[in-house]
Amino acid sequence: MSLTRPDTTERLARAVAAARPERVGVVSSIVGLSVDVRGLNGAIGDLVTIGGATGAATGGSFTTAAQGTGTGADVPAGEAGVDAEVVATTPDGMRCMPLARLTGIRVGDPVRTSRTGYLVPTGAGLLGRVIDGLGRPIDGKGPLVDPRRVPLDHDSPSAMARSRIHSPLQLGVRVLDTLTTVGKGQRMGLFAGSGVGKSSLLSMIARGTDAEVSVIALVGERGREVREFLEDDLGEDGLARSIVVVSTSDEPAMMRLRAAFVATRIAESFRDRGADVMLMMDSLTRVAMAQREIGLSAGEPPATRGYPPSTFSLLARLLERAGTDQVGSITGIYTVLVDGDDHNEPIADAARSILDGHVVLDRTLAVLGHFPAVDALASISRVASRVTTPQQAESASRLRAVLAARRAAQDLLDVGAYRRGTNPLVDAAVEHDAAITAFLRQRIDEHTPADQAWTRLAELAALLGGDQ
Repeated sequence: MSLTRPDTTERLARAVAAARPERVGVVSSIVGLSVDVRGLNGAIGDLVTIGGATGAATGGSFTTAAQGTGTGADVPAGEAGVDAEVVATTPDGMRCMPLARLTGIRVGDPVRTSRTGYLVPTGAGLLGRVIDGLGRPIDGKGPLVDPRRVPLDHDSPSAMARSRIHSPLQLGVRVLDTLTTVGKGQRMGLFAGSGVGKSSLLSMIARGTDAEVSVIALVGERGREVREFLEDDLGEDGLARSIVVVSTSDEPAMMRLRAAFVATRIAESFRDRGADVMLMMDSLTRVAMAQREIGLSAGEPPATRGYPPSTFSLLARLLERAGTDQVGSITGIYTVLVDGDDHNEPIADAARSILDGHVVLDRTLAVLGHFPAVDALASISRVASRVTTPQQAESASRLRAVLAARRAAQDLLDVGAYRRGTNPLVDAAVEHDAAITAFLRQRIDEHTPADQAWTRLAELAALLGGDQ
């Protein structure tokens, strides 16, 4: 019969684990955005803590875990140190990218490997909450309610295990629901330059979609605009069934990158339970810019417009995690900030090749007060034919034909050289211009159910008449 009580045995085991020697590295150099560490062995993606209350150490020395691991959970930041992620390894040590500012960190500070992997909070308790790139609440509403934590890393659904896209997803925006119909599990890009209305269109979709859950990632946003988006654009109703992940433009590149993957992981956790999730990310370009900073700091060679090769592989890895699975779906809406309104710049071109469709926002329309400034002829959904009826497809094709005919004859119309009767489609476009514009335009606070949008389009197509 053993005289040792179970709780005593457990305490002894914890004490032995706490007294086990822990290898501690040292900061060898700090250059730009990166920190070089020697004396530790680590793998890509490992978390380390730089600095802390235990003072400086020499490279390769040992200390005990009882002296503290600097997790930063319950101690001031100055005593806890700075968390960082390993992004490159060499025979001489590791290169790390910080998850916070490096203020106060110096050569010779101790570096410890994190005891646990990074976990992401998930669950219904996150609805209506705003969190940062590390999953911490920043909305002043207190701690998260009973979150379930899952590892950040998650495999993309197998290509052969994905269910096919067969049903439409309502967005509440007429021009999108009819002319670029989105299916459940599709990944769409909103391509536009700065100030053309991408964020406002995202807020309309968040309020008007019939997806069960919306996960919104604001990556690289201006700090001033976060509250404006939450309170004015999204509103209480939109926020109530949304989870918002925020990483502002002044935060380190690794935090901005993590925000994108944290939002994706939260969406995956709901999809795994069979839910149809809407994942919106603003913007994919700033995710790529964050990876550019990380890749260049890690020593990668710059390639197209300074983007290292890892940027393009990361985009594919991030975007492929959305979509359908055996159960549930993630419909992805990603904004792409095109550089100088050049829709063929590297990130826009790479994103367009991966996504299942694209919506182009036109600056000319935005200047004229046309909202949403969607260029219907330049926008396309690659699954629209699978999620619409023949009658719906016919109505959409009729309107597109009329819009295309007018665009082709626009120069003649502008100079008054077009003769009525030359082209019936152009005649219909000119005669019913007000009706077409009224259908394509929509107030930011206006919500149109998909069935009503299709009814209005059918009436408009009948009004336009003519052969295609």
